[in-house]
Amino acid sequence: MSKRFSDLGVNDLLQKGLDALQISAPTAIQQKTIPLVLDQTEDLVAVAKTGTGKTAAFGIPLLQLIEIDNPNVQVVILAPTRELGQQIHANLVSYAAKIPSISIAAICGGIPIKSQIERLKTPTHIVVATPGRLVDLINRGALNTKTIAYLVLDEADEMVSALKQDLDLIIKAIPKTRRTLLFTATLSGAIKQLVQNYMSKQLIYIEADMKTVGHQGIDHKYVVVEPIEKLNVLMHFLNQKQGKRGIIFCKTKAAVNKLAKNLAINKFSSGALHGSLSQGIRDRIMGQFREGHIDILVATDLAARGIDVKAVAYVINYHLPDTFEAYVHRSGRTARAGAKGLSLTILQEDEVQDLPEFENELGIVFSEFKKADAQSIEENNGLLWAKKIFKTKPNRTISNAFRESISTVFHHLTKEELIDKILAQYLAQTATANPKADVSKPHKKK
Repeated sequence: MSKRFSDLGVNDLLQKGLDALQISAPTAIQQKTIPLVLDQTEDLVAVAKTGTGKTAAFGIPLLQLIEIDNPNVQVVILAPTRELGQQIHANLVSYAAKIPSISIAAICGGIPIKSQIERLKTPTHIVVATPGRLVDLINRGALNTKTIAYLVLDEADEMVSALKQDLDLIIKAIPKTRRTLLFTATLSGAIKQLVQNYMSKQLIYIEADMKTVGHQGIDHKYVVVEPIEKLNVLMHFLNQKQGKRGIIFCKTKAAVNKLAKNLAINKFSSGALHGSLSQGIRDRIMGQFREGHIDILVATDLAARGIDVKAVAYVINYHLPDTFEAYVHRSGRTARAGAKGLSLTILQEDEVQDLPEFENELGIVFSEFKKADAQSIEENNGLLWAKKIFKTKPNRTISNAFRESISTVFHHLTKEELIDKILAQYLAQTATANPKADVSKPHKKK
């Protein structure tokens, strides 16, 4: 018989908040974590894949442990990006909907610090922050760190690699008597070092079912391509997924910009997301993606942390990630909230040998995705060419006389005849540019 939140010691008010969100059954990591946070006093290291309900695992018990009559900051939750910080803040507020006296503040980078300083002058129980902004506020004396009883490090594997200096300063500024809760996707060497340096020797270690939980509902596939055909294979796949939302991951900001530009040229509904963009632009693009105004997000790993969009049908690794945890975070953007999803990795021949390591470490199995044949690729390119024409805005500067002259040339043709002639011209140009391509031949019937 599956457990309920009441079985874990969660109080009635929080249960009502969860009921309103239609959250009735705790996940595996929640079942293990919530009672330990509520009933024990040791530091905690929790290893769980993305999408397993980690925010509720630490958020629900900490909300219950807040001393509402104490107006000082009692909990600090650190997240590596503003997007993830905002997501955690929104989740905590929704969990505590029936306890309005709990005050939760989000103090992340990318927005004016003055308003955050003013916010911290009012009673605040929980602060959700990015490390850089928290260090700035501590240095300005805007946050009293002496009252902090709990420190949560969410997505700690990302913080220790990218934001270690800020993290060191924060840990030195808060009381040594605080209780630290660390959540990570993998127990890397850097995480083990952080645990050794900054956490109590008496700590509790737990993990969810690492072989299944973080990958339930995800179909892991790979496709092998030559470098010259990589973009065309991708665009063929995207055309088949038209109308469905997906995220494409690249290793670098430059690669994100280049790919996003190519997709835009070919009229795909897409946007780019990486750390060099202003926060305003990042917020706008994320808003468009969440609301369904764009279908495809091209992103770097760090920029995509905190993306919690339920209807992401697929994730594409345009470049194989360098680490196992990066693959976990990428693939975990799909198949959320019980849905199914596809994680497709585009590889060159010499990269295929790396897949068994990912399979063994993460407990997953990759199957090969059938690559479109050359004729299908060329036909897809022709379709993209037609869509570009369709979406081209008319040039209003053309003189009426010139327009009439062109119209006279075509006026005796039917629509079907005009399409046939334009298509024939396209095929002739394609054949000249690429002699191997021939989309004029029909597919053989099987």
